[in-house]
Amino acid sequence: MTKSRHRWSFPSFRSALNGEQGFNLVEVLIALALLAAVAGVFLVAVSTSSKAVMVGQDQVSAEGLAKSQMESIKQQNYSVTGQYTKITEPAGYHIGIAFVPLDPQGLHTGADEGLQKITVTVTHGTKPKPDFTLEGYKYKIGQ
Repeated sequence: MTKSRHRWSFPSFRSALNGEQGFNLVEVLIALALLAAVAGVFLVAVSTSSKAVMVGQDQVSAEGLAKSQMESIKQQNYSVTGQYTKITEPAGYHIGIAFVPLDPQGLHTGADEGLQKITVTVTHGTKPKPDFTLEGYKYKIGQ
C-alpha cells in the first residue's frame, strides 16, 4: 500500500519524501540577490529612459521656438541693422538672433546688398551650448 501512496502523491511532496527538508539559507540569499540585481537593472533602465524623454522634450520645444522666431522674422520688415523683434521667451529659454549681410554679387562694398543670413539659437537653462540652431535667409523685396 505504501507504493501506491507514493505513486499517487503530489509532486511537491516528493522532496520531503526523499529526505530533503526544503530551501536552506544560502539558496534563499542567492535568490534574493538575483531578484535585487534584476530590480536594480530595471530601475536604471527606467531612469535612463526618463532622462532621454526629458531631453527629447527640451529639443522639440527648442525647435518649435526657433521655427516660430524665424517665421516672425520673415514677417517683419527688412532691417539693414538686423534688429528684429523677438517673440516672447518662455521661462527658462533664451532666444538669440544673429545676422550676417551677404554680398551675392561679389562687389565687396561692405554695404548691405539686401540679403541676410539669419541664425536663430534657442537655449534651455544655463547650458553654454544651444539646444537648437536654425539658419535662414531674409531678403529685401524690390532690390
